Amino acid sequence: MQDNTVYVVMGVSGSGKTTVGRLLAERLSLPFYDADDFHSEANIAKMRGGTPLTDEDRRGWLNQLAAGVKKWSQANGAVLACSALKEKYRQQFNEAATHPIRWVFLDGSEELLSERLRTRTGHYMTQQMLASQLATLERPAYGLRLTLSQQLSPQDLVEQVIAADSAERLA
Repeated sequence: MQDNTVYVVMGVSGSGKTTVGRLLAERLSLPFYDADDFHSEANIAKMRGGTPLTDEDRRGWLNQLAAGVKKWSQANGAVLACSALKEKYRQQFNEAATHPIRWVFLDGSEELLSERLRTRTGHYMTQQMLASQLATLERPAYGLRLTLSQQLSPQDLVEQVIAADSAERLA
C-alpha cells in the first residue's frame, strides 16, 4: 500500500544523503530525487569556486524543491536527498507537503565528513565548503537522527530508517 510519504534525507555535504536516499527509495519502491540536480548553473559555479550560497541564492532552488515536495506528496510519495540546512528551509517543505514529511538527518563528526569529502571525486562541493555548511546547519529537533560512523554502511542506515518508520507506524 502506497501512502504518499515524502522522505527527506538531509545533512551537510559528505553525509551520504544521495547514497542513503537512493537505497531508501529502492527499498521502498519510491522515486528518488537529488536536490543537487535542481541547482542553477550559477549556484553550482559559485559553490565550485568555494563561495557559500546565500539565502537569496537558494530561493529559486528551494521554491522548485518545495513545488516538487507538494507534487510528490499528492502523488505516490518520493525520497529527496537535500541539505535542508536551516529550519526555515525545512518549514517551507513542511508547508508545501500535503502529508507529514519523514525527515532523516544524517549527522556525523567534522572529521568523518571531511575525510569523505577529501576522497570524493566528480562533485562540485569541495572539502573547503564543509566548514561553511556546518556553521549554517541548524540541527532539527524532530525527525530521525542517524549518527554516521565508519562501522555503519549506507544499507545499515536504511535499515534503521525502515525500523524507525515501522515502529512509528505501529505506535
